[in-house]
Order: sequence, then structure tokens, then C-alpha cells
Amino acid sequence: MYKQLPRKYWQDIEFIFNTNWQYQENHNVFTRLGDAFLIVSPGKIICFTENAEALHQITSKREAFPKPTEAYAILGQYGQNVVTLEGAQWRMHRKITSASFNEKNASLVFKESISQTLGLINMWLGPDGLGNKTFKTIEQDTASLMLNIIASVGFGLKILWPGQEFPADADPRLAKYATQEAPEGHTMSFVNALARTLDYLILLLVVPKWMLRIVPSKRAKVALEAESNFVGYLNEFLQEKIEDVRKGNSAEGLDIMGSLVRTSYGQQPENGSAVTGSGKKGPQIARLSDSEIIGNAFINIVAGHESTANVLHFALVELATNPASQRRLQQDLDNIVGDADPNTWDYDAKMNFLLGSMVGASVNETLRLVPPVVDIPKMVSPNQDQPITIDGEKYLLPRKATIGMVVVASQRSPRYWPTKPSKITDAETDIDDFVPERWLQTESTKNENTKVDGADTEDFGGYAGSDTSAQLYRPPRGAYIPFSDGARACLGRRMAIVELVSALAVIFQRYSIELAVDEWASDEKVKGMSKDEKARVYKMAQQKSRVTVKGATSMITLKLHGDKHVPVRMVRRGEERFVNWMDS
Repeated sequence: MYKQLPRKYWQDIEFIFNTNWQYQENHNVFTRLGDAFLIVSPGKIICFTENAEALHQITSKREAFPKPTEAYAILGQYGQNVVTLEGAQWRMHRKITSASFNEKNASLVFKESISQTLGLINMWLGPDGLGNKTFKTIEQDTASLMLNIIASVGFGLKILWPGQEFPADADPRLAKYATQEAPEGHTMSFVNALARTLDYLILLLVVPKWMLRIVPSKRAKVALEAESNFVGYLNEFLQEKIEDVRKGNSAEGLDIMGSLVRTSYGQQPENGSAVTGSGKKGPQIARLSDSEIIGNAFINIVAGHESTANVLHFALVELATNPASQRRLQQDLDNIVGDADPNTWDYDAKMNFLLGSMVGASVNETLRLVPPVVDIPKMVSPNQDQPITIDGEKYLLPRKATIGMVVVASQRSPRYWPTKPSKITDAETDIDDFVPERWLQTESTKNENTKVDGADTEDFGGYAGSDTSAQLYRPPRGAYIPFSDGARACLGRRMAIVELVSALAVIFQRYSIELAVDEWASDEKVKGMSKDEKARVYKMAQQKSRVTVKGATSMITLKLHGDKHVPVRMVRRGEERFVNWMDS
């Protein structure tokens, strides 16, 4: 319809009618329109920006540029939480929930990630233990891996892979929730209910329940059944953990929901947070309601599962598509962990080395190209206009204006990143290519003045360190914010990085990931090929892989939707057909 108007009215902004424009167009839009531009309509003003200086200012001043909580309201269906709130309520939730996100617990995540990744590898090897079979389920399998880890992180559960068994002396409650069978009172196992709820999450969040009940759809029926089971499990976990606190039972290991319960039902909050009251009894302890505990447990699952699973999926695909980078990563692993059993790896001794190696660089490069969230929404305070400075020029953003922080564009702007001519396309730079080696440069961008007037100074708890290793390239502040930045940065970002680095290290220590070429040649045919013929067939697989990843779409998080997939094989190192000699 808009094309009925003269072209001059819409030609510069036609891209915004593509709901996936941030990922599809990314930096190219800002090349045409500038580092920041406004979309103005009678009822709304939206400012989109990729400028790192502006992004740093916006994320540094939470009250001047708050989160538009109405955009996240649907995520409060199971209880208000740290994502859906702002102001004093958010501050309380943040301080309580941040207590679990510390280095001690990160080391527990490290061990659980190793254990669960070894289980995934055994599944990929198959019953004969040989591997080297094509599978198209890498996205679902990485999702299962992260579900298993988040079950441990969030609830203190131990989820088993097919073929694994609990020891006879295991806690019967753990065994009850870890099996693939539905326990009494449920029609789905916990793992299945959780997985299906996440599969149909958008449907469950957007469509009213009454409508789902009357729609003659199998998907709607399964979604409702999964949600009913999942919410039932959450309430069971809550009551069990409340009972543990009242009996004085202290759980070992990481258990975020248990920590929230202990904070809210124990005598003293574990993180020392309090709401100062004026009554004679002194300070009032800040506590969460039962629905808020469940709401925060739910949001930790969503944020800690899907985003991390998608990044791991893309990282494995990119390393299979870029064999030279995979080989360099394996060389670093040979130097850092050698042949040591992953179960013996020590977090304190190994993590910093892994973060500063090609393992950490590959995680960073994946997050740069395909971040979980491509556009982080903010707004200008409704109380007054707010200034931002870009390249020395001050601009005033009107109150209540919406802001789109297009991080995927900032993270692809040649202005902020070391680049070389692309080896893959005829582009002038390799900014759109997967090149983790760019992070190995020791000379970072000259530190410009990153001090922001009026920036937040309060400590809201949680991990306060950098998202990248000091041994790797450091882009300007604001140019790399896959987990956002400032007070509203992702609480679990350190744990997400630990999970990703651990999983890649365990997989590539003894195995390689190759793109499957079944579409173009059978195994028998590949055996008879010359090196040049193998190179040609693998280049076809590389081309298709890159096109497929380019087709990712953002629905809550950026991922491959529908039937899009990249088939791969896991092979033992030394048995590769392609990646041990192919270039990118």
C-alpha cells in the first residue's frame, strides 16, 4: 500500500517493513543513512543507532534511558521478574537474583558443562561409538545440551542422556525428574515438558489460553499440555525447596531457584539486600513472592537456554564452514589441555587460558556475527528530553522516544574492528566473514574517553568484569554488546561464556566437525575423489552453509527457524575427510 505514495516518501525507509532488517541489512543501512537516524510518525518517534559512543551512553544511564517494560510484559505471565520490571522493583529483583551469578558458581557451571558435553558426544558417536555419521539435528542437540545444563543451574537437577543411568544411592527426587518417563501427577516428563514449552513459547505467550483451548490444532493441544506440566513442575520444585529451607536442609552445588527460596524464606537474605523501612523494627528484608520466584526461574531458563544453545549451534557450524579456524582452535587446545581427561580440568587453571585462545575468540566472533538479540530496545525517559553525543556533536532525543540499539550493526561496522580484504567474497573487507583470528590482535582500538556524565554508579550485583579476555582484541566500549551493557546487562553472561567455551573445548579436543556433503556425493564417491574434487564438493557445502546462516531470523532470539538446518558430521581427529586440510 505504501508504494502507492510517491517513491521519495518511502524509498529510504522501505527496509523497516522487513521485520528481520536488523540482521539482514545490519551495517549497510547505516552506511546509507548515518550512524543514527529517526523514523518519525504521528504517534511515535524511533531512533535507531549503531554508533558505539551512543550505545555506551544509553546503556550507562538506566534512568535516563530505561527499558520499555511494556515490550516485555508477555514474559511476566508466570510471575514478574528481573526482565519485566523497572525502577525500585527491578532494583530489588536484580540484587536478589544476582547473588547466584558469581565465580564460585561459574566453576560449577564449568564442571556441569563438561559432564553434559561428554554425554552429547556419546550420543553423537552412536551405539557403535564410531561417529562419522551425518546428522541434521545439531540445533536440537545443542538445545538439549543447554537444557540439561540449565536444569542443573536453575534447579539443582541432573538430567541424563540416553543410555545413562543414575547410581543406586542417588537422591530419589533427582531420579524422579531426570527420567524420560512422566511421574505421577504429570503426563510429560520434566525434560519433555520444558523442551516442548520452549518450542511453543511464542504461541503460549502471544495467543490467549482460551483461544488455544478451542482451536482444533495439535500444536495448540501439545503446547497447552506442555505448559500445564511445566508450571506444575515449577510449583513442585518451589514447594520442595521451601520445605528444605524450613527443615534447614542446605543443598550443595548450584541451584538458582533454591537460592531465591532461601533468600525469601530464610532468616537472612544471602546477598544482604534489604529495603530500608521507617518502622520501629528497622530494615525490612527484601523478599520475593512465590510467583516472583517462579517468574525469575522461568526467565533464567529462557535466557539461559535458547540464547546459549543458538550461539553454540552457530559456532559449530561456522567452525565446520571455516576449517582453517577450526584447526587453529585445535592447536590451541593441544597446548592448553593436551590429552587430559576433561573431567580433570580445573576451572581456575584453565578458564583464562581458554578465554584468551582461539576457543574464546571463536565464541566472541560468533556472538559478533549472530548475537542472540540483534536489536535491544530502550526508550527516552518520559520525564524529560535526553542528550547524547556522537562524534563531538550533541543531539537531544525527545522524551518517550523509542530507541533501537542495533547491536548486530555496530558489531559489523568496519569503523570498530580490524579487517582485511575478504577471502570468501569480493567485498572490500571481511567484516561479514567468520574470522575469529581478528580477536587475536593484541593492539586494541585506542581507548577513547569512555566516561559518561550521569552514568550509573550504584552496584546492582552480578558479574562486573569484561565480556572479553584481556588477551584478545578490545573494541571501543559500545561496539560489542551481545549481552547488552551497564546495569541492565544480562545477569548470566559470564555463565553463558563459560558454558560455550567449555563445550567447544570438550568437543574439539578429540573431534572435528565437518559439513556433510551427502547432497552432492556419497561416502563411496568421496573415497575415490582427488583432493581437488574433494575441495570442490566441500566448497558447495560451505556456500550452502553460509546462505543458510544468513537466513536466520529473530523471534525472541536469532536462530534458524522452520526446516532450515546445516547437516554436519563429528569425526575423530585424524579421520577427517576435509577440515584437516581445506581452507575457508
